[in-house]
Amino acid sequence: MIGSDEYPLFAETIAWEDAQASLAEQGLGDGLPLVPPTAARLQRMLAGVRAPERSYGPVPPLFGELTASAIAYNCVLAGCGPAELAVVLTALAACREPEFNLLGLLTTTGTPAVAVIVHGPAVGQLGMNAGTNCLGPGNRANACIGRAVQLSLVHIGGARPGVADMATMGQPGKYAFCFAEGEHALMPPLHARRGFAAAESAVTVLGVSGTQEVLPFDGRDTPEAILRPVAAAMRAALTVAGAGRERPGGEQFFLLPPELSDQALKHGWTLARIQNYLFAETSALVFGDRPATNTGLPPVAPTAAHIHPVMTGGAGVKMTYLPLWMGGTVSVTNALIEP
Repeated sequence: MIGSDEYPLFAETIAWEDAQASLAEQGLGDGLPLVPPTAARLQRMLAGVRAPERSYGPVPPLFGELTASAIAYNCVLAGCGPAELAVVLTALAACREPEFNLLGLLTTTGTPAVAVIVHGPAVGQLGMNAGTNCLGPGNRANACIGRAVQLSLVHIGGARPGVADMATMGQPGKYAFCFAEGEHALMPPLHARRGFAAAESAVTVLGVSGTQEVLPFDGRDTPEAILRPVAAAMRAALTVAGAGRERPGGEQFFLLPPELSDQALKHGWTLARIQNYLFAETSALVFGDRPATNTGLPPVAPTAAHIHPVMTGGAGVKMTYLPLWMGGTVSVTNALIEP
């Protein structure tokens, strides 16, 4: 219950330092300063929510109930605006899908974090960043939505470090990992590929083990020069995270910036051609600019359609590979929930 010992509310007049000390003493937070939760802030966060106490189900690992009211508390802590609560709710509801394997992601000794991608009109409405430094600091909506998701996993799900979260090292993405998808003529946005209308707002969650910068080979004006290093990164991730065992590949995600998307489009490539090229190339030994040698290795994904380029980012030719947790997870995309 909000306003209880579990979710304390403070007087409007409480000193900042006193609120921080009280929250820390009660095991609330992530180590960074928090917005003091007050009744007025919580009321503003819940304005327009039709059923604050409706349960969307239990959240692993300790199975607290997912409600708009509980999410609103964490949105206040994270500095969200009221319009952002729907994105946080949608992300957390998507995390509950069995194929996402949230219990495994949150309790492993490995490094995964829940990454959130926002698609469609919500990106512009919330002022999210799908451009330069979209994975880094500088945009309030990206940062606060991502942080609210992570705080909710701790406070509602119970994934506290050393209690249920047993990560050997963890990763910075467990503070906040949220960005927006951009738009480009090269390919439909991810949510449209999954059956949603392009004009519909949606949210995708990924269980990501980290990020890897990938650069094209010299002569980066060809799609092959752009994509072969991506294939190498996918194959390398499968090798180094497989504990010496050949594991079946899962989904593959990488972020493709506008300049490189322009190059692929200029050469007449399509989404399907990119996927098919990478599916075939990951069965070959890729090194430098030498011709690939077929080694008989299995592809890093079940099918070409399981390879997902996402157009986002700003100026430059750097790509980002997002290796999914090898313990077993499948991305989930849901339409935006209006609570």
